[in-house]
Amino acid sequence: MSRSSPSLVVADASGQILDLPDLEALGSGAGRWIRPAPEDWIPLPPGSELFHLPHRSPVGFHRRGRRFQVVTETPYGAVTAVAAFAAPAHTLLHSAAYRAGAHAPVLPLFAYGAVGWSPGGFVTTAVRVDPDPRQDAESFDEAEIRRRALRRMEQSPGNRLLQHLGGCALSSGCPAAKNLFMDRWEAPLPTSPSCNAACLGCISLQQDSPVCATQERIRFVPTPEEICGVAVPHLQAAPRAVVSFGQGCEGEPLLQAPTIERAIREMRRCTGRGTINMNTNGSLPDSVRRLAEAGLDSIRVSLSSSRPRYYERYYGPRGYRFEDLKDSIRAIKAAGGFASLNYFVLPGFTDEAEELEALIELIEQTGPDLIQWRNLNIDPEWYLRHLRHEPEARPLGLRVVMRRLSDRFPGLRFGYYNPCLDPEA
Repeated sequence: MSRSSPSLVVADASGQILDLPDLEALGSGAGRWIRPAPEDWIPLPPGSELFHLPHRSPVGFHRRGRRFQVVTETPYGAVTAVAAFAAPAHTLLHSAAYRAGAHAPVLPLFAYGAVGWSPGGFVTTAVRVDPDPRQDAESFDEAEIRRRALRRMEQSPGNRLLQHLGGCALSSGCPAAKNLFMDRWEAPLPTSPSCNAACLGCISLQQDSPVCATQERIRFVPTPEEICGVAVPHLQAAPRAVVSFGQGCEGEPLLQAPTIERAIREMRRCTGRGTINMNTNGSLPDSVRRLAEAGLDSIRVSLSSSRPRYYERYYGPRGYRFEDLKDSIRAIKAAGGFASLNYFVLPGFTDEAEELEALIELIEQTGPDLIQWRNLNIDPEWYLRHLRHEPEARPLGLRVVMRRLSDRFPGLRFGYYNPCLDPEA
């Protein structure tokens, strides 16, 4: 790798970010320090964020000494490692490289990507997997969103779901809720306050855990009328209209299948336009069949690993099995619907050869249409400890995984978002 490779960046005690030109920026994969290929580095996308990682020492590659170096002292005094949280539609190729101290706290529920400094600015290792701009930072005029949200909330004071989504847009910064109030693209329909899984990385409910939920879970089940009050106007008029059950601010939507079924039937009585989607853990395939009969167009099934032992250690399923999510994919496909895998990516784990083989087997058995390559928001070391991960030989690399899947399944799409399936919308 040339001397033009990005420099290591660190954060000083005040949080200021500095670069160390003598050290090359690194990435990591499941704890292995890696020198990324030059083509893996891209300018940090707009809308990304930088985090300093407490009690974690930065690691770089010494350019002259040709060795990995843990940074313990600098001219700036004590420093900590820095990570990049990539903007939506980008999949990280490497995690940040660091050495955690004995008392390092568990990191909050974000993804922690490699970051460096080049003459043109900050860089990270990632690939844009979806050209759709629906969550690009420049797509959001916060003042306009606030004006529209407050106006619509005032117009529908009795619709609890709309009021909840107003909080999501104005307080939690949810891009999907913001798009609802901008009357465009994909709109959220959170419905379920309960869940039948205990995911390590749940962003709306954490119990007896050292991590905090980043969002407030919905506390009620909206009525079909409340759901339709949000969904029908969106389906009727929004460009590339999608409405989606199963959001970060709720539990498992299939647990509210009877309510959702009534809502879907009413939506389709009012309009045939747009796409009705559900983001789900796929735990109840019989409910998926009923919802597909009612008019559900697509599902996105979440998946942290295609290996059942690791899947179960992350999700903590209650009353369902890994095979059930396969049956849910088969159910929507048998009904003529569209199926996506919401594939949570952690570099060094997702790109292990055994994981790729298991994913290929799952695709062959179920026939999904799309993989959404989503970054797993979790402390990597904490996650792998809970999984009791047994590392293999050197990972393949995520670019290799994507290329092999494309070669094996030419019709399989890659992306980040739920697509609108209605060409007229």
